[in-house]
Amino acid sequence: MSEAGMHDIEIRDLYKIFGPDAGHHVAAVKAGLSKVELNDRHNHVLGLHDINLTIPHGMITVIMGLSGSGKSTLIRHINGLIRPTAGQVLYDGQDVVTMTTSQLRDFRRQKTAMVFQKFALLPHRTVLRNVTYGLNIRGIAEAEERARHWIGRVGLQGYEDYYPRQLSGGMQQRVGLARALTNDAEILLMDEAFSALDPLIRMDMQSILLELQQELRKTIIFITHDVDEALRLGDKIAILRDGAMEQVGNGQEIVLHPANAYIAEFVREVNRGRIIEARTIATPADESRDMPEFQVKARSRLDLVARRMTKAGVFEARVRDGDRLVGIIDLPGILEAMVNPVDAASED
Repeated sequence: MSEAGMHDIEIRDLYKIFGPDAGHHVAAVKAGLSKVELNDRHNHVLGLHDINLTIPHGMITVIMGLSGSGKSTLIRHINGLIRPTAGQVLYDGQDVVTMTTSQLRDFRRQKTAMVFQKFALLPHRTVLRNVTYGLNIRGIAEAEERARHWIGRVGLQGYEDYYPRQLSGGMQQRVGLARALTNDAEILLMDEAFSALDPLIRMDMQSILLELQQELRKTIIFITHDVDEALRLGDKIAILRDGAMEQVGNGQEIVLHPANAYIAEFVREVNRGRIIEARTIATPADESRDMPEFQVKARSRLDLVARRMTKAGVFEARVRDGDRLVGIIDLPGILEAMVNPVDAASED
């Protein structure tokens, strides 16, 4: 549990096997039966393999992977749309897996909200009526007032009486986001939410999400196959392959220390300057020498630091975290960190 009254999501020992006799094959999978062998011998599909993951409250956790990696399967376990073959999904002292039908219905309505890739708007309802839909089902009296507030916050004020067919894709996704926020759920599930959008609109939606998250501090689980999107949005990133967890960490950890060759290939073309922070490459300050006057913040990204230093015509800078001196940074060190090739910790 992160704060008083606020809870992490704990996924423990989670397995999902698709097939009529799934439960009979869990022990064999745990003993080492591979996904290919399970399919070839028993005509069953291994969807998730021994997933253990803490999803922290008030942060954006990105689950990333290629098509077929299990990321959408995993997110649907969190609100009980898919039941696991084995394992637990714990929230606030309860296991979602063992909830009754009525408990699960209440959990979905009150604790979670979902934003879909294909918008999932009701075409016969206006923007306002789409956004109020969940609250109307729950009988919330101030549904329209709350909906109008969030419609305005996502930049759609004035479009309340429009129908989805009258809106662009980006505007429709804003409606979906407003609907989720209007429900005031603690957990926001976003399954490839921006993947259907054009690149510029997608960047705009990412910016809106990050801006709102600064204020709301929701627990957001965001699914994507795009590494740049994952690195931009994720406080924590979990990478799946063939239903198994390959690496979990923040953006810097994954870019600087990929767990294996598969992860290294994923992040090979990443703009490292947008990910690595000044504090990461700062060297300890030698107090016997004169300190540079120019200073940068510890959490500043290297591309911004390099730009500032070049514009100011300085070679070195102090790196500070508030009143604390973290160390010294210089332009050659910045450039080396930005272009240094990624090395995997181990080969597959």
